[in-house]
Amino acid sequence: MTRRALAASAAVTALALALTGCVAKADLASAIAVDITDDGCAVAAATAPAGAVTFALANNGSDVNEFEILADDQLRIVGEKENVTPGQEVEFTAQLGPGTYYTACKFQQVGAPIGLAEFTVTGEASAVSADEQELADQAVTEYLSYVRSQSAELLPLVEAFTAAYAAGDDDETARSLFAATRVPYERIEPTAEAFGDLDPKIDFREVDAVADGLEWTGFHRIEKDLWPPAAGDLNSDGQDALKDWAPSTPDERQVYADGLVADVAELHELVTADDFTVSLADISNGAIALLDEVAAGKITGEEDWWSGTDLSDFAANVQGAGVAFGAVRALAESKGDEGTALATEIDEQFTALEDALSEYGSLESGFVDYATLTDADKKALSDQVNALAEPLSKLTATVLGV
Repeated sequence: MTRRALAASAAVTALALALTGCVAKADLASAIAVDITDDGCAVAAATAPAGAVTFALANNGSDVNEFEILADDQLRIVGEKENVTPGQEVEFTAQLGPGTYYTACKFQQVGAPIGLAEFTVTGEASAVSADEQELADQAVTEYLSYVRSQSAELLPLVEAFTAAYAAGDDDETARSLFAATRVPYERIEPTAEAFGDLDPKIDFREVDAVADGLEWTGFHRIEKDLWPPAAGDLNSDGQDALKDWAPSTPDERQVYADGLVADVAELHELVTADDFTVSLADISNGAIALLDEVAAGKITGEEDWWSGTDLSDFAANVQGAGVAFGAVRALAESKGDEGTALATEIDEQFTALEDALSEYGSLESGFVDYATLTDADKKALSDQVNALAEPLSKLTATVLGV
């Protein structure tokens, strides 16, 4: 993962807004403007009717930023749009029930929220047709099953990988398992991010842990032990890779291994709880969030800095985005010709991106080391990610009927 927001630990179940009986349709005539700067987050309106609420984000600052909608405790994240780059204008739609929320931004996607402001949602969500509700229920059921299946797949993979690492079986086993072990996690990463500090413990990169003042644990802490830097090597931020770092001792390896297993087991327990659910907006926004992950960390080669296995994460993110899109596709198509055309375009762009990725390998056979890609290769992949992101960014508004 790249730099991203930390929220206090909280159950996602409390955040998943109602899908039962009434799904919202916004009454807003237009999106609510949000002026994002390095030290500000000005939201043009402080209230909105219940339903699908669209914010028009404009990053007028000097670096990447993030827009968040927090619950009334100012801790739980109800919705967020990460990786809003300088000069970028992008819409973000969240499904909000009546109540009190808070809006905020996060400069460079680290640190405390900036420009925290109360945001009130009034009225009641409007009812939808029985057919539409059936499609919505089907989408949620399908995606929940997927998230749970991926977390179930992840846990034994992590147990095998960390056992090899703790035993010092680096050459024969641990290195070979690293990329494949991460695949289920990368497919459902936006869901994991909703659980506060769990995702940073599992997947924070070293430079992000340092920036946030956190203990560095998880996959990438282990990765650096498995592919240790040599004198003169640099971290992704250009700093000496050996500064404040030393290979883990056997005891330390056991601690990191046990910690990763415990964190992944906690994730599995959370997503398989009876009261865990997701909203339609969680699903469709999750699809674009996975593309953001690709653009922010995989295209740059910063995610798996030491192993060079970024393309495996890239492919898993794309697969996860495809599943999220597939879960809400029927609902998008139910909105008429416009929804059908959007679904067709997204389909075509997914196929084009998967074809582009296939030139470098596959999840089954493995991918080439990311370091072997030329700048032209990276640009071609980046262009295709952007080509998919453009129609995919319209999916939430279409699904929610904005």
